[in-house]
Amino acid sequence: MEIQDQMKRMVSLKNAPRRIVSLVPSQTELLYDLGLEDSLVGITKFCIHPYHLKSTKAIVGGTKAIKIEKIRALYPDVILCNKEENTKEIVEACEAIAPVHVSDIFTIEDSLELISQYGLLFNKRTEANKISDKIEFNLKDFKTFIEDKPIFKVAYFIWRKPWMVAGNTTFINHLLALNKFDNIYADLERYPEVELKKIRLQGDPELVLLSSEPYPFKDEHAFEIGRVSHHAKTIFVDGEYFSWYGSRLVKAFDYFKTLRNRL
Repeated sequence: MEIQDQMKRMVSLKNAPRRIVSLVPSQTELLYDLGLEDSLVGITKFCIHPYHLKSTKAIVGGTKAIKIEKIRALYPDVILCNKEENTKEIVEACEAIAPVHVSDIFTIEDSLELISQYGLLFNKRTEANKISDKIEFNLKDFKTFIEDKPIFKVAYFIWRKPWMVAGNTTFINHLLALNKFDNIYADLERYPEVELKKIRLQGDPELVLLSSEPYPFKDEHAFEIGRVSHHAKTIFVDGEYFSWYGSRLVKAFDYFKTLRNRL
């Protein structure tokens, strides 16, 4: 079997993989929802959905720092990576052990493509189609819901010390746009550092979204931002629904509706 991953790399396999190592939390969740729990042998410490996998599967490190010998000892048939989550060095090290599939996600369409690729790769086409159909149905419903909603200028923070936000060419920015949230940092690439005291000059957001991950924002951080913003409303949001792709998207649009109704 030969399949092209989302980096346009050809991944060659003799048979459908029976021993899978996943180095990406959202992809681990997708594998579970595809019915591949028994084939999953290794995950990262950040693979928290479903939670019980952390006690039943080998933990092979984080997404940026893996334990390569632990992965080797699992004798995987395939290793699953992501361009953003894992480094080029990690991908190259894993390629010395087994075929590596690398995802590259910027849009919901990219997510649907990945689900389709996994359906082919793991002989789970029917399950993959069911997940994709649910996502597409819920997306269509959400677009109808959001159609008459106002646009808000927003800033989406992911880190503190230094302050970092989601910029352009990110899955988060794609979902912000879908929610009719106009990202004031969309002129910056990826996850730039910003000067908090310049937030009014750089866009003066109406809403400041503090993500639940990767930084554990608290009330004092909201107050800190409030002192320098111009009456911006600060909202704590579930970062998984804004940054996890795959089967997490099935539930995301209901969350976005609830978020909108709070505004």
